[in-house]
Amino acid sequence: MPRTAIISALEREVRGAIGDWRIVRRDHGGRRFRFYENDQAVLVCAGIGPEAARRACEAIIVLYQPEMVISAGFAGALDPALKVGDSFIPRSIVDVSDGSTVEINAGDGVLLSLGSVAGAEQKRKLAQVYSAQAIDMEAAAVARGAQARGVRFAAYKVISDELDFELPELDRFITSEGRFRTASFVFFAGLRPWLWSNFVRLKVNSDKAAESLCQWLEQYNRPAERNNIRTSGVYQSGQSRVVGSTK
Repeated sequence: MPRTAIISALEREVRGAIGDWRIVRRDHGGRRFRFYENDQAVLVCAGIGPEAARRACEAIIVLYQPEMVISAGFAGALDPALKVGDSFIPRSIVDVSDGSTVEINAGDGVLLSLGSVAGAEQKRKLAQVYSAQAIDMEAAAVARGAQARGVRFAAYKVISDELDFELPELDRFITSEGRFRTASFVFFAGLRPWLWSNFVRLKVNSDKAAESLCQWLEQYNRPAERNNIRTSGVYQSGQSRVVGSTK
């Protein structure tokens, strides 16, 4: 069994690094998951949002019994110093829905997890309230799933949108299963030429972020005897712990 389990949102984020990994379809909790495996790691593309991430985290831990679970994927910048393609390894993850915090004995800075796509104004407000550096939608759910099962956790995020970038209305294209309705989004975009420049920038940013994320994932394509990966796949990390909640 691979020692490291990686949970990302969408295949397009990681496709450039997992082309040669084995594809294995396995069932858990009444759902079928597609896992990508090699001797170093197992990866699942959970879908977008906390519920999809929670289901995938449970499945990958039950089916693979990994030593470490990593939430890897895109994040939005809350710090103006973070640019598209920059990597961010947080030490704390805050679930905005209830204010709880997961502390990790590694990394630096704060990552927020929100159950919806944050626009530019919302990002600025959240940055002020939480003194955080970045925001995503899945890390808190994965962290809680790993913590509940006594599995070590880390997060590796790559910035896909900077603080001042106004994301399109993406929530309406995310299904309850966490899938992105690409065809509907393309139709929506095609009818709004005044937004095309923003859509083009979104595509360029996403491609750059995916390239950076895949560069990190390439470490799992090296033979074990040549690989310098530590247990976490990020660097050595202790057990994560939940330290507070406002509810």
